[in-house]
Amino acid sequence: MARPTMEDVAARAGVSRALVSLVFNNSPKVSDRRREAVLTAADELGYQPHVMARALASRTSTVLGVMVSDLRNAFFADVIEGLESAAREAGFELVLNSGSRSPGREKAALRSLLSFHPAGVVLLSPVLPASAIEAAARTCPVVLVSRGSRLSTVDTVNDDGVAGSALAVEHLVSLGHRRIAHLDGGTATTAAARRRGYRLAMKAHGLTPVVLPSEHTDTAGEKAVHHLLATVSRADRPTALFCGNDFNAFGAISALEEEGLRIPDDISVVGYDNTSFSALRRVSLTTVDQPRLEMGRLAVEALLERVRGERTAPARHLLHPSLVPRGTTGVPPN
Repeated sequence: MARPTMEDVAARAGVSRALVSLVFNNSPKVSDRRREAVLTAADELGYQPHVMARALASRTSTVLGVMVSDLRNAFFADVIEGLESAAREAGFELVLNSGSRSPGREKAALRSLLSFHPAGVVLLSPVLPASAIEAAARTCPVVLVSRGSRLSTVDTVNDDGVAGSALAVEHLVSLGHRRIAHLDGGTATTAAARRRGYRLAMKAHGLTPVVLPSEHTDTAGEKAVHHLLATVSRADRPTALFCGNDFNAFGAISALEEEGLRIPDDISVVGYDNTSFSALRRVSLTTVDQPRLEMGRLAVEALLERVRGERTAPARHLLHPSLVPRGTTGVPPN
């Protein structure tokens, strides 16, 4: 069945094609009666305006491109919810893809987004080299979420990872923990700040930092825990783990339970992000909350400020995290 066209809508509504175009471009020149007739005809035919064709014809775009680092991580879904809500309110639509945490794939994904001639692009925790981001910013406004930048042409939205890690350590210390290990995020764009915050907080309490190599994935969390328990004596084993993100913590918890350890009776676990899964009763993960919806909203606002020419200086949004205590933390074992 052929896709209905603007001409089909015009014929059904008994108006000209030009008037149909005015309706779908929200022109105030159309009467309410004719607008209703066109929209009714479009609904009956199942007609949807071609966003890209409309953008090219008007030389303006109502598309915002979004590239996600890892579709499996629920943190990004929450940020996208904030992006989508803010974009819709401003009359924009999102085109979404993923680079699968690979620089090469992210370059291809970014090229694909730019082929839509978007009004702007949001990159969620990209591992792209700065040169690729700078090149994209010469084409349209670019905002990075969960990654910093020194480029004056690129805006950023981040949470304070140093402060967030300090909140996790302070919580565990207040419960009586002294042996607190950190499952590192490896090359993840947020890992360095969280690692630094952990080290600073541990040293502030006169404690020895123990950083365990890992990544911001569940499988890496499982692997790190199995390696830890196989190489460290029970007497030297940490009584608490601060994981690089919630995804990593889920894997760590799975491995701890496989090894017969009870949480939090034998060992406490703290995550980072406060993703939707962490609040599930079966998980009940103590975690550091990032204001994810707000991060998405600020990213869209930053893009639109650039699109409208309201600002040329870089926006540097740094949001404050908070701790959400739940069931995976308690006092250390005797």
